[in-house]
Amino acid sequence: MPGPLLLTAGEPAGIGPELVCRLAADRQDLVVVADPGLLEATLRQLGLEIAVQVLDGPSDPLETRSIACLPISLAAPAVPGRLDTANAAYVIETLRVAADHCLSGRAAGMVTAPVHKGVINDAGIAFSGHTEFLAQCAGVERVVMMLAARDLRVALATTHLPLAQVPAAINHADLTQTLRILHADLQDRFGLENPHIVVLGLNPHAGEGGHLGSEEITVIEPVLAKMREAGFRLQGPLPADTAFLPERLKSVDAVLAMYHDQGLPVLKYAGFGEAVNVTLGLPFVRTSVDHGTALDLAGAGRAETGSLAAAIEMARELADRVG
Repeated sequence: MPGPLLLTAGEPAGIGPELVCRLAADRQDLVVVADPGLLEATLRQLGLEIAVQVLDGPSDPLETRSIACLPISLAAPAVPGRLDTANAAYVIETLRVAADHCLSGRAAGMVTAPVHKGVINDAGIAFSGHTEFLAQCAGVERVVMMLAARDLRVALATTHLPLAQVPAAINHADLTQTLRILHADLQDRFGLENPHIVVLGLNPHAGEGGHLGSEEITVIEPVLAKMREAGFRLQGPLPADTAFLPERLKSVDAVLAMYHDQGLPVLKYAGFGEAVNVTLGLPFVRTSVDHGTALDLAGAGRAETGSLAAAIEMARELADRVG
């Protein structure tokens, strides 16, 4: 086993602490990055008689019946369901610490519980999402967001952008780099020797020969043609409204959508609650859940652990393969 996985507890007022406490106990390969007091309070709330063991580093030995914790202190007490901008910097610090340990090789990868982007931005911290933040931490120019549920994998050419900004972000250089990252990680991390990737068009009906938009003709088709010549197994650009038909997905390893809400509604319909968000292109493994902070469920003890459990298992598999 290449080392422990770090598990960030996410927004302290959301369901992240509960999910983490339910899943991290007695896992020798998991270390939680969070406020120890928050974990202790959550365990009491859940009626779980489990200790929190504060570590100096992720490789310290773990006691039985305990949750291993790399401590980061909250700025203010966390109240389930009630956001507080005072704790926004705490959330960012848990991500930064986890990323630093992964980059140094002290951890095999990181799994992230959901954060609330709105409260982080309200606190004056520019934050568009885990994907972009971790790319900055790792010093990489580009990463790719991909969600996986059962046999379906959907990657995104653009992530958290207003829809009006998407066409300008679809260009030859970025699309080529995105496809190269997707192809490489499908090979290296998922063990697919010659991955078959379907690429969606940007416009309705994939532009309908230029009548509904020209990006397919001017950008997407030339990029695909050039990469096919280099040996990539690419299909498209296909209309998004029919690309996900079961017969079309046979033998397909991944679908590349042009923007967030083009591909992810289908993926989440197929497997919401058990899908995994994977960041491709990082020098370490990172997975996450397919859902948000669910403030309305926080503190009720009813949060479903399925997606975070799947994210942990996928991170373990990916880390073992590349480690």
